[in-house]
Amino acid sequence: MPRRNWIRDELIVAFNLYCKIPFGRIHNRNPEIIELAEALGRSPSALSWKLANFARLDPALRKRNIAGAGHGSQADAEIWAEFNSDWEKLAFESERAMVKIIGRAPDSIEEERDLPPGTTREVIVRARMNQAFFRAAVLAAYDSRCCITGLSLPELLTASHIVPWSVDVKNRTNPRNGLCLNALHDRAFDCGLLTVTPQLKVRVSHRVKEKASDIATRNFLRRFEDVTVSRPRRFAPDAEFLRYHNEKVFLRG
Repeated sequence: MPRRNWIRDELIVAFNLYCKIPFGRIHNRNPEIIELAEALGRSPSALSWKLANFARLDPALRKRNIAGAGHGSQADAEIWAEFNSDWEKLAFESERAMVKIIGRAPDSIEEERDLPPGTTREVIVRARMNQAFFRAAVLAAYDSRCCITGLSLPELLTASHIVPWSVDVKNRTNPRNGLCLNALHDRAFDCGLLTVTPQLKVRVSHRVKEKASDIATRNFLRRFEDVTVSRPRRFAPDAEFLRYHNEKVFLRG
């Protein structure tokens, strides 16, 4: 059988899946890889190799001397660059392509099936799909563990935006604009009571330190001052995004 080239829709759904699968689970026995491979009419080995090709382009993996496949196509590099130029657009496009190829809608769409057609429904569905993509990608990058505490209960984990959702549209779904945090530290991070520096150190606001007599505040927040957060397996947080949070969100006084 002649070799079949990968078309764009196949590449963007493959990259979508690459973002959502922890690096150590990229292999041809993974049920998610098997399901998508069957829908694409390709072998699980071919799809897992394609995901490994994307891994070779990941700066976080190269920095840690973790190699993906030995070589890949120019098309792989182009898809990587396209996602990184506009994560908001490509996350939604790849989610929609995934629905079309696999033949079933994600929960983010099913929850809105009773909404009337029109602009409002489209906006809600797009936001839900992109939020689901972002959460899956960030949790996969951190192996579903809070990067500050190590907590690993998925029900208590959040994909926290470093630069807020409303500020940077193109990077709303960029995994490098996310940290995996537990619900408490997510809330503290969101309202500026703590931050993470470009050197990946936790800084706690003086507003927290003023509550020195509060045992819970000491145990859950203040004691993490200067702790180094866990590095993700891929999609390391962008230093510029962290700098923005340090300067614009973090409460210094």
